[in-house]
Amino acid sequence: MVLAAIPSPSEGVWHLGFIPIRAYALCFIAGIVAGAWISDRRWRARGGAPGTITDIAVPAVVFGLIGARAYHVITDWQLYFGPRAVKEPYQALFIWEGGMSIWGAVALGGVGVWLACRRRGLPLGAIADTIAPGLAVGQAIARWGNWFNQELYGRPTTLPWGLEIDQAHGGEPGVLYHPAFLYESLWDLALGLALIWAGRRFALHHGRLFAVYVAGYTFGRFWIEGLRIDPVGGVDHAATFLDLRINQWTSLVLFAGAIVYFFAMRRKNAPEAVVPAGKTPAPAE
Repeated sequence: MVLAAIPSPSEGVWHLGFIPIRAYALCFIAGIVAGAWISDRRWRARGGAPGTITDIAVPAVVFGLIGARAYHVITDWQLYFGPRAVKEPYQALFIWEGGMSIWGAVALGGVGVWLACRRRGLPLGAIADTIAPGLAVGQAIARWGNWFNQELYGRPTTLPWGLEIDQAHGGEPGVLYHPAFLYESLWDLALGLALIWAGRRFALHHGRLFAVYVAGYTFGRFWIEGLRIDPVGGVDHAATFLDLRINQWTSLVLFAGAIVYFFAMRRKNAPEAVVPAGKTPAPAE
C-alpha cells in the first residue's frame, strides 16, 4: 500500500493563445538566470567590473545550448536516425522537447567563455572559479524540467518519496520510482553551497575551485546515473559499456581529470587579476 509518493505533473506545456509555454524551458531559463546572478555577485565582490559576467554569459549560453543538444543527439542518435528511430531527423533540432546534456553544455559553453575571456583580456581560471557555484545552483534548478517531462528517474522503490511515472513515459501502474532528478537537484544545490564555502575558506585559484565543482558533480552523477532505468525516448535503455552507462564512464574520466588538475595546480595560490591591464578596478561593494 502506497502511503506517500511524489506525483508527476499531468502536463508540462501550457498555451498562451497559440504560444506554447514549456515548463522544461522555463526551468532552464530560471537556472541560467540564477547562475548568472550568483556569478555576477561573486565577480563584483572580487573587484571585477559590473556587466562582465553578463557579457560572458551570452556566448556561453549560446554555445552551451548547441553543445548540450549535440551531445544528446550523438549519444542517443537512435532516436532520430536508423530503423528504430521514433522521431524524424529534423526533430533533433527541437530542444524544447528535452534532451539537453550537461556534458555538452559545459564543454562547448566553456569554449564560449574562453572566447569571451580572450576578447576582454580576462584570465579563464578566475572566471571559471567565479561561476562554479552558480553553475551548480543553476543545474539544481534546471533539473526540475526533467520532472515536468517525466524523465531522469531510477529503478522501482518502496521509499515514501517514490516518484509516480505515467505509462506513456515508461512507468507501470502502482509502481514508484527513485526520483533521480530530485537526487541530482539536491546534490547540485549542496555542491553549490559547498563551493561558496570552500572558495571563502581556502585559497583555490587558477581554476582549482572549478575542478572541485567538476569532481563533486561527477561523483554525484556517477551514483545517480547508476540508479536510472528511464528509457531513451521510448526506444530502449541508455547505451552501456561493461555494465556502466556512457554517462557513468564520462563521469569517471572527468572526475579523474579534475583531481589531477586540482593537485597539479596546488602551488598556484595567488589570485589572478580580475581587471584587464589599463582598466580601473570596480569599487568594492
